[in-house]
Amino acid sequence: NAERRCDLDVKTNSRKHHTELFGEERLIVRRGQPFTVILTAFGPQSSGLTPLVSCVSAGPLPRKESDTKASFTLSDSTSETEWSASATSDPSRKTVSVSIASSPNAPIGLYSLEVDQDGQKTSLGQFILLFNAWCPGDAVHMRSETKRQEYVLAQHGQVYRGTHKRIKGSPWNFGQFEAGILDICLKILDDNPKFVSNADQDCSGRRNPVYVSRVLSAMINSNNDRGVLVGEWGEFSGGVHPGVWIGSGDILRQWAESGPVRYGQCWVFAAVACTVSRALGIPCRVVTNFGSAHDTDANLVIENLYDEDGKRISGGDSVWNFHVWVDSWMTRPDLGQEFDGWQTSDPTPQETSEGVFCCGPAPVKAIKEGELTKKYDAPFIFAEVNADVMDLVQLSNGEFVKFSGSTKSVGRFISTKAVGSDDRHDITHQYKYPEGSKEERQVYEKAQHHNKLQQRGAEPGLHLKIKLADNMIVGSDFEVFAVLTNNHMKARTCNFLFFARAVGYNGKLGDGCGFASLHCVVCLFVFPERRLSLKLDYDSYGAAITSDRLIQLSAITVDKQTIDFCKAEKTIVLDEPQLEIKLLGEATLNQKVAAELTLLNPLPEPLQDCSFTIEGVGLTDSKPITAEYVAELTKNNQKRTKMSRSCDLELTHFLERCFCNRELS
Repeated sequence: NAERRCDLDVKTNSRKHHTELFGEERLIVRRGQPFTVILTAFGPQSSGLTPLVSCVSAGPLPRKESDTKASFTLSDSTSETEWSASATSDPSRKTVSVSIASSPNAPIGLYSLEVDQDGQKTSLGQFILLFNAWCPGDAVHMRSETKRQEYVLAQHGQVYRGTHKRIKGSPWNFGQFEAGILDICLKILDDNPKFVSNADQDCSGRRNPVYVSRVLSAMINSNNDRGVLVGEWGEFSGGVHPGVWIGSGDILRQWAESGPVRYGQCWVFAAVACTVSRALGIPCRVVTNFGSAHDTDANLVIENLYDEDGKRISGGDSVWNFHVWVDSWMTRPDLGQEFDGWQTSDPTPQETSEGVFCCGPAPVKAIKEGELTKKYDAPFIFAEVNADVMDLVQLSNGEFVKFSGSTKSVGRFISTKAVGSDDRHDITHQYKYPEGSKEERQVYEKAQHHNKLQQRGAEPGLHLKIKLADNMIVGSDFEVFAVLTNNHMKARTCNFLFFARAVGYNGKLGDGCGFASLHCVVCLFVFPERRLSLKLDYDSYGAAITSDRLIQLSAITVDKQTIDFCKAEKTIVLDEPQLEIKLLGEATLNQKVAAELTLLNPLPEPLQDCSFTIEGVGLTDSKPITAEYVAELTKNNQKRTKMSRSCDLELTHFLERCFCNRELS
């Protein structure tokens, strides 16, 4: 019917749903709360007449089973728990006011609305549905109006930086209501890899603020995807220095136009995450932790390593002057009511979680109580605010000895902007018990114990593992480590032995090529881990290994008091030097083409009587071609480092890949 019209009554609905700051160009409402549309020429909605059937749908593949599609008829009143609608007609019976209530658990996003009357479907338009901190049935509900004003509606804030002795707040323009920003926030959700791989499942998951927060944690950085920001802590050429940004709007608009934005650091990642969270309706605050630990090996201890001259040995662990993340407010039905409230997420790319650079959300209450089994990434966040620091010196025999440390230098003056003012609000007490208190130490020891058991999935006791170097190529010298840990409460005194032997592919052991030993004590809370290094020099293993290039590593510990033995074993394959093949000219059917073969000698000794052998289907007339290299190939003379020869090949068949097999002899 051409006369049928629908007025989405944007102005009235926006005011009631606290979305008027987005503007009046379209309808934006919050879930779990009714909104009204006015229909013209649809006929009176009273008993005895054909009722309207309303339908809402979201996402590219709307389905009732995924809660991305819902159909409902008019009733006397709306429901507080599911999609529903009621209607009233005006006296002239020309218009009908339909009140539509969304489910407080509906997925957020862009929806289409239509009605069906006697099989005639009419599109009423589109609307955007957001989380609703004003709705008691919504997972993000906040009771305090002043906190809702601060954590959902406030467009300006403070981000704290500096040191714990000199904390400085910098203003930040979140700008979540600026024109176009909400569309960009929805685009972030649609660009995330989970949506790309399974749009139906991802759109359905958007009912859950825990899921959405975890997606945002991954998408605000660009490490695993085309996320918003590129992190950089050194060279800033080709982009904007992180300290120049003062708001999120420019960053988000630039990302929407041209992809990942260069550059961001922790406070920029966090501030942008706060903007997106508030735009979507999730209450969010920016949090700064002074003396923030980065625990790379997940042992809840920051180990500062030094040599006997006092020089710092580079290691993965560190303590930052400050680090910034976000807290988002929501319930945690997956964990239990006691873990409702603030949830920490960290969008700065530091460590991977489930294979992706993201972190959280983890309940702040779980962090305070040392409940490290609670999702997500609680051990890493716990370490950020409550790791112990240990200073170790490496003696000439390779043993590490503790000479200093601190239990109080990590997690200080944890700060966020106060509600309703620009003052700093200290929230350290929400994350941890008073530093040095009995409760704080008990929580730390409990966290240490459970974390080690969780990491290893093992009963208390001694455990051994072997760690390898990144580049182990034939001819190079490299270092491997045997790591002994004790996750039992009782200290253990052990003899620690580490062997290396050549081995054939059939398991036959050859000559030894390395040995190290250590007499040590391992104690869960004082020195829970011992590392024994073994340097494998080519001079030692070169003559021992076979053409299989295999070395077997064996680590053994013996506790003579308990007669307890522990062993770890690993066989490593040394990499061959890379062989490069380059065509010299264009490959043409039935025409010869030259190929250059190049090898870099990695050995500290010359190679003699060398040759290349090459073979390829349709290239070498069904037989290998061998090219001799009569000159001596050494490592020291750079001009003679590479061995190159040209071979004439004839392309007798059209192939997508010219080389099916290549062999070096």
